Amino acid sequence: MKVLVLGASGATGREVVRAVIAQDFDVTAFVRDPARLTVGGQRLRVVQGDVGDAAAVAGAVKGQDAVISALGVSRPLHADPVVVDGIRHTLHAMDEQGVARLVYLSFIGVRDSRSAAGPLIRFVARFPLRHEIADHETKEALIRASHCDWTIVRAPKLSNGEATGRFREGEDIAARSFFPVLSRADVAAFMVRQLRDRTYVRRAPRILP
Repeated sequence: MKVLVLGASGATGREVVRAVIAQDFDVTAFVRDPARLTVGGQRLRVVQGDVGDAAAVAGAVKGQDAVISALGVSRPLHADPVVVDGIRHTLHAMDEQGVARLVYLSFIGVRDSRSAAGPLIRFVARFPLRHEIADHETKEALIRASHCDWTIVRAPKLSNGEATGRFREGEDIAARSFFPVLSRADVAAFMVRQLRDRTYVRRAPRILP
């Protein structure tokens, strides 16, 4: 399987790249700054580009079997229209080239799942993170309206650390703590699993400790 990872040089994106390589898939890492991608491997191809560039995105999508998005905002706590455009460009390229599978990393604090997120996440989603949340909701709407076989993964606060395999998943689960936190490695493993697992196609599962 050939997999394109968007946002591959970010903290979560690097874990996704590692998880894809661990499955012996061919991975294309799409990054603005290749120097930030501290992951290597024989099955890794690095493509430099900006998601705001439709032609660059289309070139990266070409020949892929699936796309995983771990895109983050360029400035925390701010909206990032370029990233929204990047998802729009990605969906267009996938449609044009017949690439069906998309796994998108969202946040449990979006309105549709906020009530299950825990008190502190509910607070930060309404105030400090409101611009990032609005971006996620816009991107989710674009994805839901697309023709691709999407899965939107709604994760809590992310931390560094090794994968534990100890987490819950489902569309109706709720936080058991005031401020749920899950490792990026666990989230990456779950996202990569979706490439072969059809359980959550055109669904939005939550993943929580």
